[in-house]
Amino acid sequence: MVERVTAERRRRLEGLACQLGVRFRHIGWLHQALTHTSYANESRIRVEHNERLEFLGDAVLELAISTYLFKHFPELPEGDLTKSRAAVVCEASLSSRAAELNLGDYLLLGHGEQSSGGRKRASILEDAFEAVIGAIYMDQGWACAQAYVIRQLEEHLEQVENGVSTVKDYKTMLQELVQRHGENKISYCMIGSDGPDHAKVFKFEVRLNDEVLGIGTGPSKKAAEQQAAKQALEKMNK
Repeated sequence: MVERVTAERRRRLEGLACQLGVRFRHIGWLHQALTHTSYANESRIRVEHNERLEFLGDAVLELAISTYLFKHFPELPEGDLTKSRAAVVCEASLSSRAAELNLGDYLLLGHGEQSSGGRKRASILEDAFEAVIGAIYMDQGWACAQAYVIRQLEEHLEQVENGVSTVKDYKTMLQELVQRHGENKISYCMIGSDGPDHAKVFKFEVRLNDEVLGIGTGPSKKAAEQQAAKQALEKMNK
């Protein structure tokens, strides 16, 4: 299935599993979920990376959220259900949740990916989040994987519960919050970028009038703006 897990790696992964609320029968699944292709490509021995688990986890994630929305919101038409699901499972929500869980700290990355900031790259974190879901499904089955998904994305689902037909992105929420406090101007500005063209990471700041409220990074300009808006919201809501 996967390469041999060292005692130290096993200890760290068991600690993470405890944090995630999952008791793995075979910790190798979690090890594989957190092994990036760049690490596997640089290894001298055969290493299973997380792309297949990401594929599986993506399907499990969509089914879990679809089932939840279908059962909890019988009044919503198909179009609104689709929009709500898309917002809940977007890169911004998945990568930010992965960051909150510190999944980046447990990733095995190749030297190049690690030196270019891969542990914090939104696309890599999103993929790892989905791969972990796939690992849970393979190790524990559907019921456990479904419960894990709902538990991890509870905050985003609560926005639907509270009467919002589709979950709003961070930029929209920030704009609405600012507008409630009078005439203020929100602006976004790219302040840097890093990495090769095929894996570039963008850095944006968001300003309220002339004050910097948040800074975010992402694999696209839109993703970086979303992360900057998220940081600004957290600052304003303290």
